[in-house]
Amino acid sequence: MDRRESGSLTPPVCDGFYVYILGCADGTFYTGWTNRLAKRLRDHNTPGKGAKYTRSRMPCRLLYYESFDDRESAMKREWEIKHRLSRQQKEELIRGSEKTRGSHK
Repeated sequence: MDRRESGSLTPPVCDGFYVYILGCADGTFYTGWTNRLAKRLRDHNTPGKGAKYTRSRMPCRLLYYESFDDRESAMKREWEIKHRLSRQQKEELIRGSEKTRGSHK
């Protein structure tokens, strides 16, 4: 697993399995998983595409992502972030990755 954060950086364009946290225009977070992170981020910011939750909360920014070797691991991590982490814990996860930004290049 690889952990990264991106507030203004371009997400990876390579296929893989990713869990990501978006910051929505209304200040809320959205967590999801995908196998094409760059495309999914574009979808979240395209009217009529992306998740129902983010459609009324555009624009969305990529705040954090983790990469995985398989779909099952990504889905499990998404569930953990969505259901086990409080907002404060999500903020700490994002802040923690900001400290290491650039070390994963």
